Amino acid sequence: MAIVNSYFNDFLSSISLQQSHIEDLKLGHITLRDRLLAYDGLKDIIVATFLQGSYRRATAVRPHADNRADVDLIVVTNLSSDTITPVEVVKKFIPFLEKHYKDKYQINGRSIAIELSYVDLDLVITSAPSEVELTSYKSAENNLITDDRMITEIENLVYKASAEWKLSPLLIPDRDVREWTRTHPLEQIRWTQEKNSRCSGHYVNVVKAIKWWHRIHSEELPKYPKSYPLEHLIGTNCPEMIDSVAEGFTFSLEAIVANYQDTVARQEVPFLPDHGVPEHDVFKRISATDFSQFYSGIKEAAKIAREALDETDIEKSVNLWRSLLGTRFPEYSGGSSNKGGFIPPSNPTTPQRTQRFA
Repeated sequence: MAIVNSYFNDFLSSISLQQSHIEDLKLGHITLRDRLLAYDGLKDIIVATFLQGSYRRATAVRPHADNRADVDLIVVTNLSSDTITPVEVVKKFIPFLEKHYKDKYQINGRSIAIELSYVDLDLVITSAPSEVELTSYKSAENNLITDDRMITEIENLVYKASAEWKLSPLLIPDRDVREWTRTHPLEQIRWTQEKNSRCSGHYVNVVKAIKWWHRIHSEELPKYPKSYPLEHLIGTNCPEMIDSVAEGFTFSLEAIVANYQDTVARQEVPFLPDHGVPEHDVFKRISATDFSQFYSGIKEAAKIAREALDETDIEKSVNLWRSLLGTRFPEYSGGSSNKGGFIPPSNPTTPQRTQRFA
């Protein structure tokens, strides 16, 4: 197992965000934040900003092919859900977007997508439910904005409970249903960090590995669930006290197979309550057909993962893992020059730097 773990280390290094991606993400979200806070029409209503999404939770994988990395920025405003509609909230940000991101943004139901040449940004406008919470978010902002060391080294840090995690859910304007709904991105982050700690630092890498499996088998699998719904499903089923990513990968798939067999038989979709907002079903938009097809793929992958995990022949084990995780999982090298057949990790290839335009 120790030898297979070495292969996994090289694999995870290859599929994680590379330094060039992190630099692009940092430039994109810092530029957006600085522009928001300096814009005359918005600076008086913005209380705090912080990152959310897979980048903040340390579960992001490198972009596919020529795609860009993406980052989500939460903007907490002092706008009251009692006096302003979701459509009116978004309208307040249009002049800012026209000035700085003309022809580069798209308004979605719960966010504003900004597509740049080097990074994708998701601007999420929210409101705190009370004056007390507004003050709390403002005082916690320095901790919420986070730094890249925290993002890239999450599995090596010890997290302590702090005031920022005790904040209440935020209100988010949903233009599709034309109402304010609750969201709690900080609870998602806190939950992920605690889960990672209980999984001996392996959980976030289990998520990355399964996300990568889903990507490279996209032709056989439905498009959904993906992104956060897929991550939430993994978190719900990944057992704690695992000793390796290989175990976490295998045990998570096997748990999904066992836990949702009856659900699939009934042609239903599981209800997965969101962290901090239990009335929100993370799988609300997943169809029964897609989940059934996804389940079949998970069931087949679980069999191969179990065979790979139990295989005592290192070459056979590596080949089985490669059939699941693709060519970024190292090949078996063999021979006596490499102990146990392990391929020494090589420096990951990073994309050539080009000029960035924000």
